[in-house]
Amino acid sequence: MRAWLRHPAAWWALLVLGLTPLAWLVLQTLQDQLGANPAETLIRATGDWTLRALCVVLAVTPLRTALGWPELARFRRMLGLLVFGYAGLHLLCYAVFDMGLEWADMAQDIAKRPFILVGFTAFVILLALAATSFNRAMRWLGGRRWQMLHRGVYAVAGLAVLHFWWMRSGKQNFAEVLVYAGVLAGLLGWRVWRTLRRWSKR
Repeated sequence: MRAWLRHPAAWWALLVLGLTPLAWLVLQTLQDQLGANPAETLIRATGDWTLRALCVVLAVTPLRTALGWPELARFRRMLGLLVFGYAGLHLLCYAVFDMGLEWADMAQDIAKRPFILVGFTAFVILLALAATSFNRAMRWLGGRRWQMLHRGVYAVAGLAVLHFWWMRSGKQNFAEVLVYAGVLAGLLGWRVWRTLRRWSKR
């Protein structure tokens, strides 16, 4: 398995897998198979895949540590960019289908509706992480500052769950929210436990 993870084709295979949901949504759109409300379907689907990709990104380090597979680290940047890509599509679908690209109305909507504001804040943080995910940005910021900035992914996780919870609160449907919240809480809790364990050994 480790040999396969080191193979150049593994990176491309994972990228194709990560883009498969997008390809499926495009195909459904072209074939008019998105149901009675295509706009809502696209907005929700891109949001769901953003959360799923975020869970995968946050699982890389725990899996790498638990399985002893350091090769997993080479996929983290690409997975992070997939999170940003799906989040960008989620925002774009909202801007196009819900707001008709009326920027003034969208600004008012963000300020007026808390769950939109929370989601937009998470996207802004993701934008900063994506813009500084490359080696040149890492060298410019310095390793310590770069690490501190990229811990912002934890804030993104919390804001994403809050955004999802607020969105579902109108329909009193929290089952799926609790699943994502539980997964992300477990992944973030593992990091807290590991940090506390390192401090205790000093």
